[in-house]
Amino acid sequence: MFERFAAAARSTVTEGILEAERRGDRRIGTQHLLLGLLHDPESASALGTSLASARAADEDLDRMALAAVGVDPGKAPLAGTVGKAGRLPFTSAAKDVLARSARQAAAEKSRTITGRHLALALLEGAEPDPAATLLSRLGVDARAVRDRLGQQGKQEG
Repeated sequence: MFERFAAAARSTVTEGILEAERRGDRRIGTQHLLLGLLHDPESASALGTSLASARAADEDLDRMALAAVGVDPGKAPLAGTVGKAGRLPFTSAAKDVLARSARQAAAEKSRTITGRHLALALLEGAEPDPAATLLSRLGVDARAVRDRLGQQGKQEG
């Protein structure tokens, strides 16, 4: 499937992988794909947020989740301290996002999967999906952005 990804979409996935590694996470989730997407200024503008804001909100959500299960975030291991043994696997939800982006491209009769297709696939998620939770925390109106990006696709097609 990755051979169908446009250069910018490949970059999104690569940046998502790097985000997971930077945080010391053991798997690549939908939130990492979202963070990867936000490395692209055009995508960040379309979503109405920034990479820095999303990183801060994601870290805040992690702290809240740890506190909810009785873990003192101040005493938890620092991000980036988890050892890596080869490539990080994608979560099933992240794999679903990649598959949905391919279906979105196919529905538009596009030969390549773009960052817009990835964004549309991410915006389809619902809480408790990590990317959907993060988008909600950032105040992103997923439906409005999805509608706007869908219209862009119709204009381009």
